[in-house]
Amino acid sequence: MSNQLEAFSDDKIPPAEKISTPNKPKDLNAIKGFEWWRRTMQYKTGLGLDEKEKLRYENDLAYRKQDIGCQKCYEYRDWVLKYSPTVRFMMESIEKVNKIQNGYQATDDSLDNNGQFKFDTSKIICEICPEWKSGGFNPQLGILLCQNRLRSKSHLEDTLAHELVHYFDNLKWNVNWLDLKHHACSEIRASSLSGECRFMEEFFRRGLGVTLARGHQECVKRRAILSVMGNPKCADKKEAERAVNQVWDSCFNDTRPFEEIYR
Repeated sequence: MSNQLEAFSDDKIPPAEKISTPNKPKDLNAIKGFEWWRRTMQYKTGLGLDEKEKLRYENDLAYRKQDIGCQKCYEYRDWVLKYSPTVRFMMESIEKVNKIQNGYQATDDSLDNNGQFKFDTSKIICEICPEWKSGGFNPQLGILLCQNRLRSKSHLEDTLAHELVHYFDNLKWNVNWLDLKHHACSEIRASSLSGECRFMEEFFRRGLGVTLARGHQECVKRRAILSVMGNPKCADKKEAERAVNQVWDSCFNDTRPFEEIYR
């Protein structure tokens, strides 16, 4: 992991098994139509299938699932970019900051028909992640959405909103992601403003133990600590907790670019 890569947003859950990236089939027609149906029936019945062919089918099945998952992830991403009020507002806010910071020194293809700065959606990519995380942010590379971890369109919306807060913070304040207090502050803001800690989301995730009065703050603090623990400069959980507590009041109450906690 790059030293500049922010720890991913979702709670770290130990995987049931190690995820490996399947190889691309030499013949893509082998995973389509009648040929795929024939191979599937042969695999399920075990008739005339040697060990080598069995392994090749399992690889192709994993590749096919990954490809379908990737298409669905991008479909959800594009829908959320178009229709989510939170994501659209964050994108507009990022565009405003970008214009101020760069003083219109953007290339022509970075501007829309009205000469306004366009958010570069090519920097929001879907990919299989080797660890159980929802997404991540890298100042140089952009935003990663983990297609194998995202449960639904609303989960992708929360994750993308979270990472867009990091994007906004990095542009506006030039965050030093290796400074634990900087990292903690952006994590607090991202979890609080993205909607991932709203009561119903926490209730479905954690059950009856969620309290209405303090549930939001407890969720934000828990997730911020988990993310800071993933920072290469963080020694342990105690150091992560210390960093989060040191900046908690100012960062939790800073709702920019929103006027208040929206979701």
